[in-house]
Amino acid sequence: MSTYVNRLGEDLPQTGAVPTGTAVTVWSLDTTLDVVGGHRIDEALPLLDANERERARRLLRAGDRHRYLASHVGLRVLLGGYLGLAPQDVTLVREDCPCCDGPHGRPAVTGGAVQFSLSHSDDLAYLAFAGAPVGIDVEGIPSAAAVEDVLNTLHPAEIAELSALPAAERQGALARLWSRKEAYFKGTGTGLAAGLADPYVGSGPHPAPVPGWHLTDLPAPPAYAAALALRT
Repeated sequence: MSTYVNRLGEDLPQTGAVPTGTAVTVWSLDTTLDVVGGHRIDEALPLLDANERERARRLLRAGDRHRYLASHVGLRVLLGGYLGLAPQDVTLVREDCPCCDGPHGRPAVTGGAVQFSLSHSDDLAYLAFAGAPVGIDVEGIPSAAAVEDVLNTLHPAEIAELSALPAAERQGALARLWSRKEAYFKGTGTGLAAGLADPYVGSGPHPAPVPGWHLTDLPAPPAYAAALALRT
């Protein structure tokens, strides 16, 4: 599965039909933009639902709030394009958690006509849309201290791989590994509830196979790594 990353900007995007089968459509977004998909971010609150507005209000730093609003406006613009709805008419829900059945699993749209996933890091957001459960993640290259903090929480084989690398290469390798894990966890809806050890995804140039899922690395700007997980 090869995946092209489309760029969402100020103008309304041409989304096309909802992806089906193993097709996935991926978009990237600069979350510092003042206009996303034809909508001004400083006038965006009416496009969002009550939960999104409340979360935005809890972000105390203006930059964090702007990035959050931009990513969610982008999500609603794209979902609306696939579903034939205005952004404010898209109804977002939460699936049941596969670990505890609580209402905090994967985000979804009512009716499940399209599956989606959203990730953001610093000033960059990635969004994926598919006909099957999908997860996406974008990560900035971590600091050396962050590598040391998480190293021993990973799968034993991943710990060995990272430990064998020269120190200068570990940060990029961890970013690849972390984006693969996060994409998988977002696809399953489990999050980090069961820890970071499983599944084994590897830190090398290509993801390791994960039963029931297709993992692939995505093109990303310098200083970032991104990955996609699609249920097969």
